[in-house]
Amino acid sequence: MTETAHPRTAPLRARAEIDLAALRANVRALRAHAPTADLMAVVKSDAYGHGAVECARAAREAGATWLGTATPEEALALRAAGLPGRVMCWLWTPGGPWAEAVEADIDVSVSGTWALREAVAAAGTVGVRARVQLKADTGLGRAGCQPADWPELVAEALAAEARGLITVTGLWSHFACADEPGHPSIQAQLALFREMVSYAEAQGVRPEVRHIANSPATLTLPESHFDLVRTGIAVYGISPSPEVGTPADFGLRPVMTLSASLALVKHVPAGHGVSYGHHYVTPGETTLGLVPVGYADGVPRHASGTGPVLVGGKWRTVAGRVAMDQFVVDLGGDEPEPGARAVLFGPGDGGEPTAEDWARAAGTIAYEIVTRIGTRVPRVYVKVKEEQGG
Repeated sequence: MTETAHPRTAPLRARAEIDLAALRANVRALRAHAPTADLMAVVKSDAYGHGAVECARAAREAGATWLGTATPEEALALRAAGLPGRVMCWLWTPGGPWAEAVEADIDVSVSGTWALREAVAAAGTVGVRARVQLKADTGLGRAGCQPADWPELVAEALAAEARGLITVTGLWSHFACADEPGHPSIQAQLALFREMVSYAEAQGVRPEVRHIANSPATLTLPESHFDLVRTGIAVYGISPSPEVGTPADFGLRPVMTLSASLALVKHVPAGHGVSYGHHYVTPGETTLGLVPVGYADGVPRHASGTGPVLVGGKWRTVAGRVAMDQFVVDLGGDEPEPGARAVLFGPGDGGEPTAEDWARAAGTIAYEIVTRIGTRVPRVYVKVKEEQGG
């Protein structure tokens, strides 16, 4: 479900308000951090929970020249929605929709010869040159071709290119520890990436783009920018490295605000157990507010007893366990009306908690907090000052 109206025109159980003006401003800020490179806006996992199609369009409007997804299905959904331009996807398994991706002019990543051969076969089937990017494993240890196997992959790719079946459009890799500036692996990976790129180019590869920089490298490691930077979480206004800087330090603003309407407010006596297991017992006579979202909506159960919520201008804490569909906050005697707004997280400038606050409460990272918000929560694309000329 999506809306474009002001966020409070409909009494929804819960909503994730998506500020597309903030997203566009974030893209512009990231472009300023990497002025010599093109920018890829990564919209995998439904744009980290924000809505892939709407966020992809906004990112394009702000100057993102590439879109990135993990799975081919995500990339194909962008094409089905009418999004033009360069789109890349990188998480393939044998038997994937290679032919559909090639026909849709999507850049496909390959990390080994099996994937290259499937891309080549698909190109032959549909009669279209496949746009192929070769991924190097420079030290992350996930996808990517090991240095020892790189000559074979490069040679086979060049042979397929000579037969008119593919074009090698990119050479790329991914950092393991770019969110920890000064980590020795960063310079080691950068040096190995340069070596592997130099080898491929010496053999005759002429890539359109070479890229290794993710969000933290875009913000803190200018020597890694090459031709293209891949920005994911930073597009959505979340710092990829809270130890290094807040979103505001990098010129970013969080894009998602998650809120719900209180379903119930009631008086209870002292010593009253709250939620499963009675891990919280009221210390005195008080009021309880029922927030109608739970772990089925993406609220982390690990934040039971610790997750912060803004109700009536005050921070409250999840009282007891987060259940599947709901949790409780102790209102301390305050009596907001049912339907009052409970804000779980947002940019923080209205006094509300942020996704980073929830990440600390749940012992995780802010990436997970926004990405896990489920499909039961409507995304509401708000009208904001930028769109009104302000």
